[in-house]
Amino acid sequence: MATKIRLQRHGRKSYAFYSIVIADSRAPRDGKFTEKLGTYNPNTNPATVDLNFESALSWVLKGAQPTDTVRNILSNEGIYMKKHLLGGVAKGAFGEAEAEAKFEAWKANKQTGLATLKAKQEADAKADLKARFEAEKKINEAKAKILAEKKAAEEAANAPAPVVVKEAPVEEVAAPVAEEVVAAVETPAAPVVEEAPVAETAAEAKAE
Repeated sequence: MATKIRLQRHGRKSYAFYSIVIADSRAPRDGKFTEKLGTYNPNTNPATVDLNFESALSWVLKGAQPTDTVRNILSNEGIYMKKHLLGGVAKGAFGEAEAEAKFEAWKANKQTGLATLKAKQEADAKADLKARFEAEKKINEAKAKILAEKKAAEEAANAPAPVVVKEAPVEEVAAPVAEEVVAAVETPAAPVVEEAPVAETAAEAKAE
């Protein structure tokens, strides 16, 4: 019986996650399996892997064949690195302590690389968010300017027309008045004629 290490699909449509299982190669993909080694969730960034390291290593040493996707997962988790180091111990190239030290150094280097990658992704995400915010701000400012111009145009169109009051020129009104004043000054006053009292005139007539 050929033993495979493969993924078993779970989850809803467009949001699948997987179990990493040991199964007979003749069994259906989501059918019966021998052992569950862990889970794989590709929906996160980076993908989340929860793996039973010792059990997975044991099956790999026994000759279980992983699918291409599972091989990449196991390689990233250090299964094949540990297998390579154990092969060196078996050949007498170095001891178990040295092999363990090399594996820990490899794992620390990988963790540093992952931390650097994560920091870069966060920085890129912040830069992208800032750029989108600035672009949206400019768009909003442009919209506000257009709206203000449109409102000003509507107010100008609806404003009542100004009433124009025509006034007579000052010179035309003042000229006749000035002429009348000059004429009044230049014209001599009429002589005053004194009349005798009516009563005295009647008495004089009677005396005569």
